[in-house]
Amino acid sequence: MKAMKRSTLATLINATLFSAVAGTSFSTLAAEQTPAAEKNNQLEVIQITARKRVENAQEVPVAVSALQGDSLDAYSSAGMDIRFMNAKIPSLSIESSFGRSFPRFYVRGLGNTDFDLNASQPVSLVVDEVVQENAILKGFPVFDVARVEVLRGPQGTLFGRNTPAGLVKFDTVKPGQEFDGYGSVSYGSLGAVDFEGAVGGSLTDRLSTRVSVLWQNKDDYIDNRAPGFEQKDVLGGYTDKAARIQFLYEGDDFTGLFNYHVRDMIGSPIAFRANVIEKGSNELVDNYEHDVIYQDAVSRAVQHVESQGASLKLEWDLANHTITSISAWESAEIFSRADIDGGYGGYKVDGQDAPMGPGFIPFSSESADGIPDHDQYTQELRLSSNFSGDVNYQVGVFYFDEALTIENYSFDTSANGKLNGYVLQQQDTKAWAVFGSVDYTISDDLKVTAGLRYSDDDKQFSANRTVSPIGGGALSLTEDLNDDHISWDISTSYKVNDDVNWYTRIANSFRAPSVQGRILFGNEVTVAKSETVTSYETGIKSDVLDGRGRVNATIFYFQMDDQQLTAVGGGANFNRLINADKTTGYGFELDTEWVLTDELNATFNLSYNKTELDDNDLAVAVCGQCTVTDPTFQVPGPFGPEDRAILDGNNLPHAPEWISNITLRYTKELADGDFFAYADVSYRSKIDFFLYESVEFEGKALLETGLRAGYNWSEGDYEYEVSGFVRNMFNEQQAIGAVDFNNNTGMVNEERYIGAEFKVKFF
Repeated sequence: MKAMKRSTLATLINATLFSAVAGTSFSTLAAEQTPAAEKNNQLEVIQITARKRVENAQEVPVAVSALQGDSLDAYSSAGMDIRFMNAKIPSLSIESSFGRSFPRFYVRGLGNTDFDLNASQPVSLVVDEVVQENAILKGFPVFDVARVEVLRGPQGTLFGRNTPAGLVKFDTVKPGQEFDGYGSVSYGSLGAVDFEGAVGGSLTDRLSTRVSVLWQNKDDYIDNRAPGFEQKDVLGGYTDKAARIQFLYEGDDFTGLFNYHVRDMIGSPIAFRANVIEKGSNELVDNYEHDVIYQDAVSRAVQHVESQGASLKLEWDLANHTITSISAWESAEIFSRADIDGGYGGYKVDGQDAPMGPGFIPFSSESADGIPDHDQYTQELRLSSNFSGDVNYQVGVFYFDEALTIENYSFDTSANGKLNGYVLQQQDTKAWAVFGSVDYTISDDLKVTAGLRYSDDDKQFSANRTVSPIGGGALSLTEDLNDDHISWDISTSYKVNDDVNWYTRIANSFRAPSVQGRILFGNEVTVAKSETVTSYETGIKSDVLDGRGRVNATIFYFQMDDQQLTAVGGGANFNRLINADKTTGYGFELDTEWVLTDELNATFNLSYNKTELDDNDLAVAVCGQCTVTDPTFQVPGPFGPEDRAILDGNNLPHAPEWISNITLRYTKELADGDFFAYADVSYRSKIDFFLYESVEFEGKALLETGLRAGYNWSEGDYEYEVSGFVRNMFNEQQAIGAVDFNNNTGMVNEERYIGAEFKVKFF
């Protein structure tokens, strides 16, 4: 009787949601599609590996969303980098102050705004079961990918390495015995060209291979109009090349998969724009032009990224167990130099103030950061049971070893880029863990999972300064950090009926201590101790309307102790790491898919995330030219009194309360093929760029739309597709990030992008 009442209630809720979605106008939506419907116009079953084994996403007691198939292709095609997922999945946002090379992930409001090259993040990225710890590794292009999974909430038991907020997981297309492949080329606004392709098949009856390649190019298109430094087409372009080769051996009871991948990207850094935000508001200045900057150091701006890696996955299928070994190596290099103040002037020439602009430039800042040497080694070994009874388990060990060298440079803009500051940082991290998880089937309708992980993390760090632009002279500092933690989780999955599963989950995880050594402009290395989080959530996963609809809904609450935060700016251009006593968060997530008609599919996703700092003693330095709205007090400084903002009660930075995404897919048989149109609109509410709140540095709500339409047809063993597309259809332009140490310098989102694509698949 109780089960029937729950079922009736769920059906009523789902029907109401369906009516709301079906009644929505989709005339202005943008480019995307839901997974292809199977026969009888039912939604396909989505298989995921969120718990390191293949499972139906509707039966996993974790808040997880997946992108795959045509939907993933549409989002990631035509020159997009990994930020294409921003606001496309509930509670997920992605931003970067480096452009294409250094993405920062946020889940349920938890992330890290730190722009230093040894910054850790509370959202982990795992590609083909290998953790990508350094932020430069996280920027590897997305191509020939089978599935993307986003796991929300702590994932510290099975994945462990810095996952207190969640996990983004990519699985590339694997080799197979059947010959197949594809190639696509697109041409878009400002001469952007994108090519990607893959081909694979058998080498022997047991050995197969797959080769995947990517080439993206966009010419510089931004003009520099700083007086005396005028130059056309100096910023905005890039050439990004990447490739992957895989070999798969399939024996009777053994499989081995080898993966090698490489990337080479050279281009320009993101465009910093001085005083682009109108003082006293968060609007762009009236004379803003997207293809114009005013910088005195842009001629030296450059960004070059190289990365490569290899992994070997070995798997033995025994009578009642599976043994899995994953050995991996990753390496990354980067050099990025930019005009950080985003303007010209701010210095003296022959004792006289040089002309400055746009607006007031207190002092110039041209700096560079680089990783000349980086190596990451990981090893995971696990044993999974395959019993037919009520109990199954998996246990494993994990080892992580990373050696990282970072170089920080500062340049004297008034002396035409002469080096005036240099710091060499070296960081060696070693971590290991043992973990286990047990599944117990209590009844046909009720299952319980419990997991435990012990982690030990050791970090040795040194920072050596040769010269400082503020006259600090030589300096050498070291830090040794070590901590361990026991992460755990327990979840239940209850089958209300054949179409509705109700789950609950409690989880605890941590992020290891962090260290910051950007001592170009200061004389201290700052340390943040480990942060820990405990999360509580419950939700339903339901298939409705005879398989033509799917509604997943979750509510959650978490408390994070000693959250690691980045305080940047104030009186100097460097980061300081701090810990907040307590941070709380709560909200809900709604993830739905619908087959509206035989020709029309839709999705509707919505999330609400409320975060709040709870620390009466937490205060940070503030900007010099913005309008701070937090309570402030003054402290003595080297150049006079300095303001500090009290952070208690503030939201976390780059943590939108609302994220929503609506997609629509229309297909119609036409002649010997199909006409298709995909549309989607994504929305995220306002955000604060920094820990303190100010009028200028409150990012406005962002609504981006687009459209993709085309025609596909088959001829023998080939499938062809031609399409046209537009992104950011209404050319919404606003600040999406800022630099606060100097002036109201901001970064602005990409303008409207229009293009066409041709694609062929072969079998």
